[in-house]
Formats: sequence, structure tokens, C-alpha cells
Amino acid sequence: MTSQTTEDLRRRNLSRVLTLLHEEGARSRAELTREVGLSRSTMAGVVAELIGLGLVTESTPALTGGAGRPSGVVRLAEDVVAVAVNPEVDAVHVGLVGLGGRVVKHVRIETPDTEVATVVGLAAATVRGMLAGDSARVLGLGLAIPGQVRIGDGVVRQATHLGWSEVPIVDEVTKATGLRSWAANAATLAMRAESRFGAGKGVADLVYLIGGASGVGGGAVVAGQLLTGAAGYAGEFGHTVVRPGGARCHCGAAGCLEAEVDQATLLAAVGLDAADAGRLGRELTERLAGRGDEDPDSALAGLVEELAGLLAVAVRNAVNVLNPQAIVLSGFLAALRDAAPVDLVGDAVASIREGVEVRDAALGEEQLMIGAAELVWAELLADPAGFLLGG
Repeated sequence: MTSQTTEDLRRRNLSRVLTLLHEEGARSRAELTREVGLSRSTMAGVVAELIGLGLVTESTPALTGGAGRPSGVVRLAEDVVAVAVNPEVDAVHVGLVGLGGRVVKHVRIETPDTEVATVVGLAAATVRGMLAGDSARVLGLGLAIPGQVRIGDGVVRQATHLGWSEVPIVDEVTKATGLRSWAANAATLAMRAESRFGAGKGVADLVYLIGGASGVGGGAVVAGQLLTGAAGYAGEFGHTVVRPGGARCHCGAAGCLEAEVDQATLLAAVGLDAADAGRLGRELTERLAGRGDEDPDSALAGLVEELAGLLAVAVRNAVNVLNPQAIVLSGFLAALRDAAPVDLVGDAVASIREGVEVRDAALGEEQLMIGAAELVWAELLADPAGFLLGG
């Protein structure tokens, strides 16, 4: 075996073990040895190197008096974090996320406007405040952008809700924070989070739709692989036409899903502000059932049924085209689906819709923070030693 082959194998083993811990949580060294398929001596070397890199810790096993030496438990280091940033039309979300999808901090800062300088300045100031006096070891920053992002250089090609076009957001944020940064489409990142840690875990064929303040986005996993498209912009389910000739969309077309089914309309119908969007599902359910002595809200019921019917058009098209095992809905789309009596897949081709399960996302308001951090973790997990030491 050549020295280069040995080095490649060493790096691959570091990646495999750290990825397993990231996805599945703490393991004893014996469990790691069995699950990864390495010899005990090789695993000992891998764990020792990951400890040396400051990425994991290993507990000292307690002596039990039984035969053999007990195995220590290997855990992800809790001080290693990534910064996550998600700009929306009404606020900027900033968080610190540890390995394993553990959200350490998450704040929402309302913005006076969506100018690039405003958003970058708010994000950078918030990051500095979060890290002041904190002993966290920050390995990078991930940006979840509600728009099309060119992955190669982190340029936002178009984020219509923010009013951005051809914005080198990665360069801007790197200069403002001093942190290595990466950016990608917000909906795609949320789907990655749900696929790795949430409702889509273990699902090889998945369609994901998320609705929020900046519209409707989505993505798909096909045969276990993220569907990216030729330029990386696949999954724009928000621009599926659900009402031909309908409301004008930010993209320039008419009748798109995100133009016809939007969060602001539902929030207004139940008297909530954007900051209280997390309460939408409960408000819809209570008002439709009737609170106390109040009658059910018939006008709201009509609105919910209409919007859910339009959502069903987009879901049906996705099911017919992609034949998924599961549909995962997030944000206000999950709240809408839970409140509506509409079968979202009932009009899909019968043989294709068989066995399709419609699920709510599991990670709630943290999924975009977790997804943005995955941009950093993807770089680290691919080559832990190379990422930290260079080369």
C-alpha cells in the first residue's frame, strides 16, 4: 500500500467515524468498531486523532469487574459550533449550532429593510454579540438564503422577496465576520436538516415543501441523493402554477403556489403578527373548532379549504412527477395541512400515490439553523483533518 493510499484511507476513516457520530449520536468505541467495520487498533487510532483535533471526547470507562476491559463512550465535542444565518423579508435569524444538529443559540432580529448592507451588518453585529465572552470554537458560517444561490462562489443570483440580484453574499459576510462562509438555498438546507435529523431521516425518495415569510420553497431527494438540477436550482415548488391566470408572482409569472398561498394571508385571518407565526397552527385549529362558546369560524374554514386545495395541486404534481415515499411539509404549509380537510395526494395517479405518506416537519423553527450549519459541517465531515489543518 502506497503512502498516498494510506493517507487517503486515514482521512476516509476519520470522515466515516465523525459522520456516524454526527448523524447518530454518541457511541462506545466497541460500537463504532462494529458499525464502521474497522479493526480495534485502527479505531483506537481514529478516535485518538479526532480527540487530538478537538472534535470528540471519550469518557473513561468504569471498571465493572467483568471479563475484558469496558469500552469508553465517544461523544461529539460540545464547544465546536457553526454560525447559522437566515435572512427573511421581516427579520434575520442568527444561531450557533453544534455538531449533531444541536442548536445552542437562536435569535430573531427584525430588520428595517432588506438591503444587503443592512442584513449583513445586523448579522455580523449579532454574531459578535453571541460570541463575546463565549469559549465556543467557531468553524465557519452557513447562510440559508430564500432564493437561488450559485454554490460555486456563493453569489445570490436572485432572491426576489429580498430584492437581491447577483449579490456576492458569501464574500460580504466573510468580510464582515472574518469567518469562512458558505451559502445555499434556504428550502434546500431545511430539507437537508429534516433528511438527516428529522421527518425525512431514512427516506430515500422525498419531496419537501416549506412556507414562510419569504414565500414557498422546497426540494427533493431521489434514490437517496439530493436533486439539484443542472445549475443547482431544482426544487422550486413555490413556482408551480396552481391557478392559471391568478395572482402575479414575484418571479413574473401568474398563479404560482407562493403567490396564491401565503403566510401573511393566514396570519391576518387569525390576527397574528409575523413574529408569532409559530402559533399559527394552534390558532387555526382552535378557531375552526370554535373556542369556548364561540361558533366555528366559517369564513376561516372557507379560506383554509381554498388554500389547501391549491396546495394539493402542487403536491399532486410533485407526487406524479417524482413518485416519492413521503411528502414533508414545514412552516405555515404544515399548519394549513393540519387544519384542512383536504387530501393532498388524493388526486394523484392511483398507482403512484399508493403508500405516499404526508408528514409534518419534525425540527420546527430550528430546521433552517440546523440546515445552514450543515454547509459548514459538510466541509468538515468530508475531510476533518484537512478542514482543520489544511492540505
